[in-house]
This record gives sequence, structure tokens and C-alpha cells, in this order.
Amino acid sequence: MRALLNLARRRPLPVRDPVQATVPDLKGANLSAIYYGHRMGGDFYDFLRVSPTRVLFGLLDVAGRLEDNHEIVSAAQHTFRTVGADLLAGADINESEAMVEVCLQLNRTILQTAGKVHSSPAFAGCYDESLGTVCYFNAGHTPGLVRDDTGVSELPATGLPLGLFSHSTCDCSTVVLQPGAVLLLVSRGIVEAKCSGQELGLAQVKAGFEHSDAEHSKDFCTGVLNRVQEFMCAPPTHNDVTALCLLRTDPA
Repeated sequence: MRALLNLARRRPLPVRDPVQATVPDLKGANLSAIYYGHRMGGDFYDFLRVSPTRVLFGLLDVAGRLEDNHEIVSAAQHTFRTVGADLLAGADINESEAMVEVCLQLNRTILQTAGKVHSSPAFAGCYDESLGTVCYFNAGHTPGLVRDDTGVSELPATGLPLGLFSHSTCDCSTVVLQPGAVLLLVSRGIVEAKCSGQELGLAQVKAGFEHSDAEHSKDFCTGVLNRVQEFMCAPPTHNDVTALCLLRTDPA
């Protein structure tokens, strides 16, 4: 608790406007992310090429409304980009250790900027184009979903949400994407979409994902958002609704 109080007393980080996320071109893969409509809350995604063979990506859900958490989102993006680029640029780095440090630095940034506990679930991964692997952490976020020729599997939380404890740690794991495999991330606003008191839920997201005939990451994202609107029978305005997808294409 004392460490948390000390963080709260520090000088706030300077306010920056978020940088527009631009999807980098990938070798043998494609990556997309889509919000439904305009952001209302703290959903935030970003992409960054950090080396000739690595791309860093992430999806954060910072608690609160957009007008209240703008400063936190901006500071988190700055840390994500600067720390990620610094730690993951080398050819012979330990990706798992680097991603753990990215997670730690994001957590500290959120606590310092908020000056108090501020729950911020996050999923971030580093995709290695040469190996087809994703080294990731899931800090209390909705499970990632991987679809391959064995079906759909979940990538559950590897730690607590960011912004809760100053010395919180998060483990990293690595998943191999076979050619044709797809990684899908969805925000809490998707699984918590409601109609007549019933939630869409992760199980229905998984079922739609498993049977999707999409051929590009953008189409997978669009399909998920369309499914939410169909389920609710109305535009989803209850929360931010966001999907991020990475598709490893078949080799030429």
C-alpha cells in the first residue's frame, strides 16, 4: 500500500494525444482492429513494428469514460511504444522477459498517471513473422481465441489487470500459429452485450469465430461486430465494442 501511495504522490506524466494506430505490413500474415462506432470508454488498440521480423500489438480496456481516462490512455500508449521498441528491437533478445517488462512498465504508468487504483485489463503480443509465434501476456483481459485445424482454444489470463497493484507481475506465454491459424481478441463490451437481460457471452463469440468463412483479419473483426449488433437487435452503445485479429496466411 505504501508503494501505491508513493506512486500517487509523484508528479503526473505529461499529457499527450494518442497517436493514430497504423497497421504495419506483415510478411505471411495480416492484422486488423475495428471499433464499433466511436469510442466511449477505455478500449484502445495499437500496433508497432519493433524489428525487421517482429510486430508488437495490444488491446487495453482502461476503466471509465473517455473524457475521464484520456490522459491514462495517452500515457499508456506512449509507454507501450517507447518501452516496446526499446526492449524488442534486438535480434537475440528473450521475448518473454521483454514482454514481462513491457507489462510491468505499463502497470506503473497507469498507476502513476491515475494516481490511484485504476483497473485496466490488457492483452499484448509480439508476433514473430519468421517463426509464426506470438509471445503474449493477458493481464485480466477477455481470453484470446486461437482458431486452427484443431478447433478454437482460449488464451486465458496470465496475471491480474493492470492498474491495481504497484508490484503486480504477469507471466508470458507463447503460442504457435500454424499457417491458416487466426488469433482473435475481443473487448469486454462484446462478451457483455445484452438482449432481454441475456449476455452474448464468450461461448457464442467462440462459436461464431469457429464457423466463420472470413479470409482476412478485417473480415473476422467485422463479423464479430456484426454478430453483436444482430444479437442486441440495435447498435451497441452500452460500452466500447472492439475486435482485433491476426491471421497467419498460408505460405505461397
